Amino acid sequence: MASSIQGSSTNPIQGDPADGKYPNHVDEDQLVSAGSQHLHRKLRGREVQLFAVGGAIGTSLFVQMGAVLPKAGPAGLFIGFMAYGTIIMAVNECFAEMVCYMPIPSPFVRLAGHWVDDALSFAMGWNFFFTMALGIPYEIVAINILLTYWTDKIPVAAVVVVIMVIYGILNILTVRYFGVSEFYLSSFKIILMSGLILYTFVTMLGGNPHHDRVGFRYWNDPGAFVSYLVPGSTGRLLGVLSCMIQASFTMVGPEYISMAAGEAERPRKVMRKAYVSFGWRLMLFFCLGALCMGIVIPYDDPTLAAMLDGTKEGSGTGAASPYVISMNHFGIKVLPDIVNALIMTSVLSAGNNLVFSASRTLYGMSVEGKAPKLLSKTNRAGLPYNAVAIPMAFCALGFLQVSNSSATVLNWLVSCITASYLLNYFGTCITYLHFYASLRRQGVRRESLPYRSRFQPYTAWYALCGTGVMVLILGYTLFLTGGWDTTTFFLDYVMIAFFVLTFVFWKVFRRTRHVRIGTADLQLGRIKREIDEYEEVEAVRRREKPVSWLDRVFE
Repeated sequence: MASSIQGSSTNPIQGDPADGKYPNHVDEDQLVSAGSQHLHRKLRGREVQLFAVGGAIGTSLFVQMGAVLPKAGPAGLFIGFMAYGTIIMAVNECFAEMVCYMPIPSPFVRLAGHWVDDALSFAMGWNFFFTMALGIPYEIVAINILLTYWTDKIPVAAVVVVIMVIYGILNILTVRYFGVSEFYLSSFKIILMSGLILYTFVTMLGGNPHHDRVGFRYWNDPGAFVSYLVPGSTGRLLGVLSCMIQASFTMVGPEYISMAAGEAERPRKVMRKAYVSFGWRLMLFFCLGALCMGIVIPYDDPTLAAMLDGTKEGSGTGAASPYVISMNHFGIKVLPDIVNALIMTSVLSAGNNLVFSASRTLYGMSVEGKAPKLLSKTNRAGLPYNAVAIPMAFCALGFLQVSNSSATVLNWLVSCITASYLLNYFGTCITYLHFYASLRRQGVRRESLPYRSRFQPYTAWYALCGTGVMVLILGYTLFLTGGWDTTTFFLDYVMIAFFVLTFVFWKVFRRTRHVRIGTADLQLGRIKREIDEYEEVEAVRRREKPVSWLDRVFE
């Protein structure tokens, strides 16, 4: 059990904001660092709201989702994403209540240590770090592949170097530069997804060069469902299950929002709005996107099949997107190039987001002694420069794609971490249930919380069971007749072993103790009071300074 909060400010923000004046004796560093262990609170509401979009939306939403369309059919794809959507929505509710209550750096990782067991925090922290860090070179590989849509003449090494420079510039300066870049890059993603949804609607009603009212034709011919692996209703169920597994890799985001908690202005208000808006964005973009893919092309489209088995050039680029395949079928020019270019900005943003999240995870662990102390050092701008340098070093793994055999190793590394998201969601749900029990036993009314999640604790139990089951069935095809493959088994389940081993290691090495249910320190020393005082002072200051129209839109 964590016994103290390291790195906490020793001088609380003082002053009574009731007089309507900003306390002159409050040091500026205190104001921007309240409860954040020396990071600076400079991320605005609009930037935090789009933060989850930046981390969650990449090539999966535009390309990889189409890979499971032939396994389940259009109805199976839509049902699979809707079903998993309910799980991730429940997870989002757990994140929202805890993070809005205690908006500290790496909150879901650190709160697990203070409210459940320090060993759980250690396992979740390193699990999440490797998830983010190993995802960075994967995004660089994706950018290089997307470039081959136009030309394969650009050297791979040059692409890696350029992307490293971009990520370095955006992450090594103040957090404000990162926030602004993510706001605009994520805006491009929203524009792209909104445009593709509009494209689907227009073309299905006959607004295409062939004037063909497609409607839901492909749901009838070749059909709404596919029997995957085995015939009949069991095969249709397996198809939906495959789509849910794809959704578990694609539909992410609450953890990305939480990573901004320690650097957000007015974190309680900003984080609450971010989590609320994430819910409808999640269902709109991912579930509606799954519906659209089953409308624009049939599940047995020969071009899609050729892309998936690698017999046609363009696999992995925008050319493999069901939307682009549809555009090419209609003979639409230019638009496919625009889609591929915007997908590239999505991937660039996703990688940039991963660098930020990985560095803040390291920083949060370092603050509490679960990573080298060197990683908690910050400069005058509140940037944890050493913690940023580590995930930046992982960019160099992108050079592995220069060799075909090395590229295979890189893909294996990324495949190893596909269970990591689910494991951390599982751990977060456990943390929430301890938090909920402590609120009740210590007499804290949930109505007083900055954000009160719905239908608790049933929501948390549903999320806990849902993520737990999904972790176990990731490699379900291995256990069907003739489906066994040792390499695939290792890639699907190695992170479960890693999670358990890191938990046991820290439990034994540090002799951590489980926090008795209902007895968690809900104040985290004096950090909650420090954040409360900061919120009061910042509310007064916000009333005295002009606010741009764009900031008002996102407040």
